[in-house]
Amino acid sequence: MGRAFEFRKARKFKRWGNMARTFTRLGREITMAAKTGGSDPSSNAKLRLLIQNARSENMPKDNVERAIKRAFEKDTSDYKEMVYEAYGPHGIAILVEAATDNNQRTVANLRSYFNKLGGALGTSGMLDFIFERKCNFLVAKKEDIQIDDLELELIDYGVEEIFEDEDGISIFAEFQNFGPIQKYLEENNFEIKSFKFERIPNDMKTLQPDQQAEVEKLLERIEEDDDVTNVFHNMVMS
Repeated sequence: MGRAFEFRKARKFKRWGNMARTFTRLGREITMAAKTGGSDPSSNAKLRLLIQNARSENMPKDNVERAIKRAFEKDTSDYKEMVYEAYGPHGIAILVEAATDNNQRTVANLRSYFNKLGGALGTSGMLDFIFERKCNFLVAKKEDIQIDDLELELIDYGVEEIFEDEDGISIFAEFQNFGPIQKYLEENNFEIKSFKFERIPNDMKTLQPDQQAEVEKLLERIEEDDDVTNVFHNMVMS
């Protein structure tokens, strides 16, 4: 198995702290997708996938509809998707994705977390050599499909890694290939259980338990921020 398999194994049991926070972040992602690509899921591939993510998390339909409507309200007109790069305690690389209407506020908050708990914010692009951006589909298993045959089919669509576990079949590829892969899966009647853009590290660091606890404290504080949608790092989780 490759890096994507190890990445999924490390993250699959990781959940946001509570259901309210999960719905808030899914709602923010749905709003941003609708703002960028329109409110019709049939013509907005990313929105269609995020709605499926919301269903898999049991997010109420009313919440999804409100998130789509918010994309066209005046108070969301300044929302932007941002990426912040940093090093945490013990040299752990940390990449933060956010959706914010006030970059100065978000930067100030993140800087305060690092100042108090170790590390520092850096410059855009400084972690490009560590994190590779991928798209990840989790699809339900099909009785008439062998994973080796599916892998051969999807190689032409840029799929780099595919594997099976108790949750279904995970498919990883370069993030720009998500459109053709999504089209293939939908046209061939695969049930897409979830979809994500991931930042997969190519260099992992193992820390001592007390050092890991320091990094985890910082990661938890970052994830509590309302503007933050995703946090990635290159620490081996024990």
